[in-house]
Amino acid sequence: MNYQTIRLTRDSAHVARLTLARPEIQNALSLEVTRELRHALAAVAADAQVRALVLTGEGKSFCAGGDLKWMQTVLSQGRDQRIADSLPLADLFYEFDHLPKVVIGRINGPATGGGFGLTCICDVVVASSTARFSLTEAKLGLVPANIGPYVARRLGLARARRYGLTARFIDAEQAERIGLVDRVATPDELDSAVAEEIDLVLSLPVSSIAATKKLFNDVTGRPPRECRTYTAEALADAWETPEAAEGIAAFLGKRPAAWKVAAA
Repeated sequence: MNYQTIRLTRDSAHVARLTLARPEIQNALSLEVTRELRHALAAVAADAQVRALVLTGEGKSFCAGGDLKWMQTVLSQGRDQRIADSLPLADLFYEFDHLPKVVIGRINGPATGGGFGLTCICDVVVASSTARFSLTEAKLGLVPANIGPYVARRLGLARARRYGLTARFIDAEQAERIGLVDRVATPDELDSAVAEEIDLVLSLPVSSIAATKKLFNDVTGRPPRECRTYTAEALADAWETPEAAEGIAAFLGKRPAAWKVAAA
């Protein structure tokens, strides 16, 4: 697919990079962007070599949420069409959340509305010290609907309410304190900080990454007792993989596991 609004590139054999590429409008989201992102995610998911996906924005912003021109067209639509246009965006966040790779958010600048939501679906978030965050939907008379489940899960209900019901801006340091961001770096150190996170991912096998992410998604919100059989079976399945045999052998032999690779 010839992408017009995003770029999908490879940093290395095992690391893909997905860049929102509409800096002139702060990498805002639209139906076209959504379609292209979903296509790119499917390609990354199908690539057995990829272990990590870096998500970032071109220019000074990460993502400003919805494209205002697109929003203007929505005003003239009927309810059924509005729902039909919204569902692909909901699917996009779900597919990001369930991607069997580690999604590393490289938050290079402001992340508002849907950009706040994209931050929440990243497994690891490294933000520039210049980044700012806000759930701005209420300022437009809207609600953070498609991103709501991921915001509430990432921040907890109380904090999600606080930021969603006030639309206040928070800086990168505060975002780190509340758990929205995992790590803050200066603009000059952002790439090296992301590289350090990538190195950790590259020390893990693809199968364990995918299985661990699936397990956390499957057990979230369920009482631990209800997960008893599921988790026992998941561990039994993991023991049967070649990666488990190699991992144990490498540990006992005091050597690196065969799957460990360098970032470059």
